[in-house]
Amino acid sequence: MNSFEEVFEKVKNYCLSNNRIPAIGVKTWIDPLKPVSFNGSDAVFSVGTDFQKNIVMTTYASVLSDAFLNVLGLKVNIIINVKTDDMMIRPIPTEAELDQKNAELQATYKFANYDYTFDTFIEGPSNSFALACSKSVAKNCGDKDVSGYNPLFIYGPSGMGKTHLITAIANEVRRTRPEFNIVYITSETFANDLVAAIKTNLINDFQEKYRTADVLLIDDVQFFAGKERMQEEFFHTFYKLHQEGKQIVITSDKPPKELVTLEARLRTRFEGGLIADISAPDYETRLAIINRKSELLDLKMPAEVSEFMANRLKSNIRQLEGAAIRLKALNHFAGSPITISMAQSVIRDVLTNEQPVPITVEKIISEVSSVYGVSPDDLRSNKRSQQISIARKVAIYVVREITQMPLASIGTEFGGRDHSTIVYSVNSITEAIQKDSSMANLVNDIIKNIKDKGKTC
Repeated sequence: MNSFEEVFEKVKNYCLSNNRIPAIGVKTWIDPLKPVSFNGSDAVFSVGTDFQKNIVMTTYASVLSDAFLNVLGLKVNIIINVKTDDMMIRPIPTEAELDQKNAELQATYKFANYDYTFDTFIEGPSNSFALACSKSVAKNCGDKDVSGYNPLFIYGPSGMGKTHLITAIANEVRRTRPEFNIVYITSETFANDLVAAIKTNLINDFQEKYRTADVLLIDDVQFFAGKERMQEEFFHTFYKLHQEGKQIVITSDKPPKELVTLEARLRTRFEGGLIADISAPDYETRLAIINRKSELLDLKMPAEVSEFMANRLKSNIRQLEGAAIRLKALNHFAGSPITISMAQSVIRDVLTNEQPVPITVEKIISEVSSVYGVSPDDLRSNKRSQQISIARKVAIYVVREITQMPLASIGTEFGGRDHSTIVYSVNSITEAIQKDSSMANLVNDIIKNIKDKGKTC
């Protein structure tokens, strides 16, 4: 072998003859590699695009290293540089071909969609009680003999399957009792409906919509924290439906006793029903979820890869399903069998994408304004009413806590206020939190709600 090019041909032939890389993979991704230099330990290639480099490094680098070892008896590092060279002749996919591949990929995703039903819910030790309670409520909905299940309160961290269960209840009741009036909403929708009803003077229509439900299901009730008018409306809605024996199902990220900024009369009524928690899935459940998603995606995932992913992705179900979808995309474009190195790349992407979305000052001001019933413009204005003044101080404090922006920059965001005014506001709320537990709970809930909403954006 007198040249790097000849060595590389031997390497490609080894990969083909030993079924390490399929023919389509060699043609699409390996043939376009242009050998640049080889010093006995580093094999350096060039390609024309970052996209091509990422595919090769993610999917084939370890395979190529093994092939060099078998051909030369040397352990070789694969290095790829991106070098645009119009004179390079390489059979890389054209933009039209990539668009076609993407269209084909999107078409396969439709088979991965499924309805939120009890049949599609993966049961495990972490959710079996909540699942049993949900099935019982759906089966006996409207039966006053099982009033101890009313309300059903399901709580747990984000991404554990609460929305799946509450939707499954709605779907099952709709299937078995089509005459029932089912109202399924998020707490944010309830709040938006209330604001719109107040603005348009249609509060009676709002109350009619919610208080005539046979089944009321409300997701993420923790977002009612600090919103007094919304809690007031929800309490009367809850009271009327409960008195009439209508089923109520609620989800939250924490149990009723920890929703300290909700009115006590709401918390005690939540506690008067059945409380079920969902925690992080164990290894076997995570593995079952990955395998189920792979089947829906028609993804031929080797057992060692699914086990590897189940061992590394432990936070929530969305991570697991998102990883399977990304692996499908990588497998589709690479045209090669799924490997653990592929899974490693996908897991890095998932964990990166799971990081909280940066929270802007505008989002913080909007949330605080909503809690205190004032407008964002009020917080930036020179208005000095007690309610606006307190809300403004809280907003300034929360901006400082979440963003750690310089005080002068915060002052600019709040209508050009000077440094001393911002310092005073921060110190004022800090002292209030230390002296007043209700203020501390309110501010902490505002901060938590803002961060939680950032994760779901």
